[in-house]
Amino acid sequence: MPSLNHSTVTRFILLGLTDDPVLEKILFVVFLVIYLVTMVGNLCMILLIRTNARLQTPMYFFLGHLSFVDICYSSNITPNMLYNFLSDQKAISYAGCFTQCLLFIALVITEFYILASMALDRYVAICSPLHYTTRMSKSVCVTLVTVPYTYGFLNGLSQAVLTFQLSFCGSPEINHFYCADPPLLMLACSDTYVKKMAMFIVAGFTLSSSLFIILLSYLFIFGTILRMPSAKGRHKAFSTCGSHLTTVTIFYGTLFCMYLRPPSEKSIEESKIIAVFYTFLSPMLNPLIYSLRNKDVIHAMQQAVKGNLFHKVTV
Repeated sequence: MPSLNHSTVTRFILLGLTDDPVLEKILFVVFLVIYLVTMVGNLCMILLIRTNARLQTPMYFFLGHLSFVDICYSSNITPNMLYNFLSDQKAISYAGCFTQCLLFIALVITEFYILASMALDRYVAICSPLHYTTRMSKSVCVTLVTVPYTYGFLNGLSQAVLTFQLSFCGSPEINHFYCADPPLLMLACSDTYVKKMAMFIVAGFTLSSSLFIILLSYLFIFGTILRMPSAKGRHKAFSTCGSHLTTVTIFYGTLFCMYLRPPSEKSIEESKIIAVFYTFLSPMLNPLIYSLRNKDVIHAMQQAVKGNLFHKVTV
């Protein structure tokens, strides 16, 4: 934890999405429902993947980790935000803000590279089906999730340390609903050049490298699919990629809008609206996207429901 001696700020005030007391109560209900759906959807996805024999494949191994990251991602921000909707203080401690900033960056980066790992998995499955089991072995899959977790945490820690080494000697009010880097930089009264450069380099490299892996994988995938003689085979191959592409589009699109531009008052206000999509809607939609568009997941859900009903009848 960085030293606090250089700063006169010991806590921050999160301004949130609105200062209207009536609207805050409405938003509390809305975001509570979103959070509960997110938790239930992702926990059910993990449980299905763990217990169903048909889902013991690399694709669902990565999907289980995506659901786990989404749970952590949403839980890092939502409980404190819900509390602030009902509280007059809306304060977060210096240590709490540091932790929230660290975990947010770490989990975002982890999700980027897990999505990239899922693209590599689809590439091997469609372009090299005969070598799939050897190329996507258990050790390879474990490596493809261990590296994102490690790289994400190290980057989150370094970025958070750079941010909280700055001096915050003005207003403690953060114009956001969580401790995000851009609005924190607006409060700093020391030189932010090194932090801004580090933020843009890490964000730019992470976005571009992970997206390059995804785009290159799909370039080969589409080339292989278009050469398939069977229309049914092409449709099946496209359907296995549809859910992943939808998730990638939502997640990358919103984060590109937020982080690849310098922080300003206007951009901060816009980023709060954009942040709602990738902080709340993306983790909620991911299990719905994969369950509604995936026959294996639907079949596993039906088996689970039938199994529970049969157990209740026999008992």
